[in-house]
Amino acid sequence: MATSHRNLDKSPSALLRHNVQQLKQHTQKLQTNAKEAVRRMPVVLTEQQLKRLKEHQYASEGTTLLDPFMQIFWKWLVEFCPLWVAPNLVTVVGLAINIGTSVLLMIETNGAKEQCSRWIYFLTALGLFIYQSLDAIDGKQARRTNSSSPLGELFDHGCDSVSCVFVTIACCCAVQLGVYPWLMFWSCVLSYFVFYCAHWQTYVSGKLKFGRLDCTEAQFSFITIHLISTISPGFWSNSIPYLQIEYRILVALLTISSTVWSSFNNIRLVSQGGCGRNFSSVAGTSIIFPGWPIGLLIFLAVVASNYSTSSVLEEHTSLHLLCYGMVFSKITNRLIVGHMSRSPLNGWDSSCIGPLTVCINQYFNLLIDEHVLLWFFLIYSLYDLLRYNIKVCQELCDFLDIHCFRIKPPTTASASNHH
Repeated sequence: MATSHRNLDKSPSALLRHNVQQLKQHTQKLQTNAKEAVRRMPVVLTEQQLKRLKEHQYASEGTTLLDPFMQIFWKWLVEFCPLWVAPNLVTVVGLAINIGTSVLLMIETNGAKEQCSRWIYFLTALGLFIYQSLDAIDGKQARRTNSSSPLGELFDHGCDSVSCVFVTIACCCAVQLGVYPWLMFWSCVLSYFVFYCAHWQTYVSGKLKFGRLDCTEAQFSFITIHLISTISPGFWSNSIPYLQIEYRILVALLTISSTVWSSFNNIRLVSQGGCGRNFSSVAGTSIIFPGWPIGLLIFLAVVASNYSTSSVLEEHTSLHLLCYGMVFSKITNRLIVGHMSRSPLNGWDSSCIGPLTVCINQYFNLLIDEHVLLWFFLIYSLYDLLRYNIKVCQELCDFLDIHCFRIKPPTTASASNHH
């Protein structure tokens, strides 16, 4: 009998159960260690900020041109999402797909200078569409599962700030705009700027205001560009009849003009005064001061690009703009936290270390090779961005007693499924 029991214990099904159990134990241990490591990081949010974040209510104004039509699709799509799936998990999966396809396109086009395989353009278009769709249904999923919280809005806007960087650079790669590095520079930098201005205006007025042509329309424009590249990768190097202007230059000019116009509208709204006392911001602070971080970033980016003796912008266009894009995402996320917690902004942020280091290195005649320094810049900026975002999410989750990527069962469908 003892022998038969030993043989039973060594059966394939028993071994499989044993291995699965061990894997679960190791996973839980890793999760616990990771959470403890994050909790030991320096505190980011004050007690007052956490209380105000808990009290925050989402407020928006305006409808874009395509949103009423897309709402029909998004309401249909969210019904296929299981009720046990957390809304933030929906968003981050879409972001991961979008980043993955965009990075693949950057690599294959050699910094936006060459054509690549058609299927890569198609994958990038698909990745952006998936992100757009999942990003649009996360709020609906939160209402279906009764798990709406300020963390959801914060997480959603934070992912959008990261996506803005990769989507813009990927679009430039699709039209091979890297052959005109300064056109690509201003197309990307002004795209970062217009996104920042939208949240600057929100920080001042307390409401996120959408124009008739906004993020949904911009995303569909980028998807269209990728699909044209899928059909004819060399299309963008052709010239417009009679005008003798390449189509890729036209794309850059349209991008620049639309971002300048949208930025002007947001700054005009800022100039009208805020919702705080004496027309101040939501935090009761200056309505002009939020322009300092983005202004400093653009200034340092222009200086580093213009005075580089190794032509870093021309030689490593996508990498160069990605570095500054990570800094943009960090200062934008700080602005979003400032708006939602109605707290003042700091004049200095650790994300500025990268841009300042590049300028200092140029001043001392390139003590470090600029290409090598760019990679250190990117790694540090990614670390700084992730450290800040992860710590903010952890502190808010602990304060609200919720999980970022998990919801507490059981959940029931909400009767309200409107956007």
